[in-house]
Amino acid sequence: MSATLLINNRSYETRVALLENGQCVEVYVERHKQMSLAGNVYLGRVARVLPGMQAAFVDIGLPKAAFLYVSDVYYEPEDYQWDSEAYPNEAGRGGHNSRIELMLREGQEIMVQVAKEPLGNKGARVTSHVTLPGRNLVLMPTIDHVGVSRRIEDPIERQRLRSLIEELRPPGIGFIARTVSEGQSPDKLAAEMDFLRSLWDSIQRHRQTSAVPGLLHRDLSVSLRAVRDLFTREVDHLIIDHEGEYGQVVEFVATFMPRLLPCVELYDREEPIFDAYGVEPELARALERKVWLKSGGYVVIEKTEALTSIDVNTGRYVGGYNLEETILKTNLEAVREIACQIRLRDIGGLIVIDFIDMEREENRERVVAALKEALTQDRSKTNVLPMSPLGLVEMTRKRVRSSLVETLSEPCIYCEGMGLLRDPTTVCYEIFRTLEREFNDAGVEAVNLMVHPAVAEVLLQEERLALEELEAKLGLTIYVVPNQALHREHFELRPASPDSPPEPGPGPDVDAL
Repeated sequence: MSATLLINNRSYETRVALLENGQCVEVYVERHKQMSLAGNVYLGRVARVLPGMQAAFVDIGLPKAAFLYVSDVYYEPEDYQWDSEAYPNEAGRGGHNSRIELMLREGQEIMVQVAKEPLGNKGARVTSHVTLPGRNLVLMPTIDHVGVSRRIEDPIERQRLRSLIEELRPPGIGFIARTVSEGQSPDKLAAEMDFLRSLWDSIQRHRQTSAVPGLLHRDLSVSLRAVRDLFTREVDHLIIDHEGEYGQVVEFVATFMPRLLPCVELYDREEPIFDAYGVEPELARALERKVWLKSGGYVVIEKTEALTSIDVNTGRYVGGYNLEETILKTNLEAVREIACQIRLRDIGGLIVIDFIDMEREENRERVVAALKEALTQDRSKTNVLPMSPLGLVEMTRKRVRSSLVETLSEPCIYCEGMGLLRDPTTVCYEIFRTLEREFNDAGVEAVNLMVHPAVAEVLLQEERLALEELEAKLGLTIYVVPNQALHREHFELRPASPDSPPEPGPGPDVDAL
């Protein structure tokens, strides 16, 4: 499989795209006025301890306090005075059996790392178990553990890496061997281990002099993170369209992965890099609610507060002679597109997929197996449950940052995220009820009714008789004034003189009834 990593850098924004066999599969966007927070290390202050939730809010200098779960708290037991009678089983270094009110107190200083960016109305989620990723290793200074990436499948290589790290690491400090560490020499791993330990020592020194709340360590920029995490031996080319960023990336690659230096290229053509490689159409497609399949079927992706729902439909695809076979083919084609869209859009949290109902149990199992297989290319951790009798598949995907849709868009200011508007007839009837409430025996002879042109058209045509009856009932002259600037659901009522009709505005002609 050929892969290409593209970096589009401008003064206002950096975009990174990973292409596999010419298809865009991952996109990362970082706006320079709103830098990513995930991975940053802060010295914060505990703002509130919540024993009932076994969590705490920590002020790290952001508009909203960060959320810290009890299982994410690191502490040294000798720093605390334990009440052995009240809590006879509470001892040790953190974990699910410890109570947060015994570990933290309001006003206490605590070093934390952002594990999840602020999403929607929620603040950042933080942990005091800091992790510092390098090219080949991840340092875990608060956890005594050695791990190996699950993507390294060779048992002999897994054992080699585990034994090597056990031999090199200091006591009490944990490391994880990343996927790219496969086949690396002991000298290279030892050098990176020393580098990460030096970085941790630097953070500890900075903590001694930092203000509270304050930033102790900022993670790499999106372009260097992409080089660190995505630029592997499977990537044929790393292409950058900005000379300054190209220089930084070359320096980074020369330091940590010199063998891949010949793969780094500077893009100097006139056509924008994302246009030249077909990324822009994929980005536009990733923002759409409906995604068409090649067969004529389609997938509908909708985000709600609690979960993301994905619905599979046959659409224009009619198949051959067998209904079950038609449905199976549509579901299997949808599986590949769903896995691609989840990865491209960076959808996280709970995901519910509504496949087209299949009668045969073996076909259901086949679709679920195909989904799990398609998700193996995803670097984010996923968990897929068996298909329910209703044809639903529940799955989860680790969420760290906002999804692509959340990054590039915002809820509609007109429908406030509902995705629906009241139709003009409904607005007309709401206007009638408002007129009855506000102008019954009000002593007003005439009123200017300012509405959107689409509503004005219904008032003056389909609902003309109802409007005349209302005028007669209220003894009121109503001037309908179209106003293109108004939201279609909004209207304004202003007392007017019956001898001075308003000037016609944009839209249908004004009609004094």
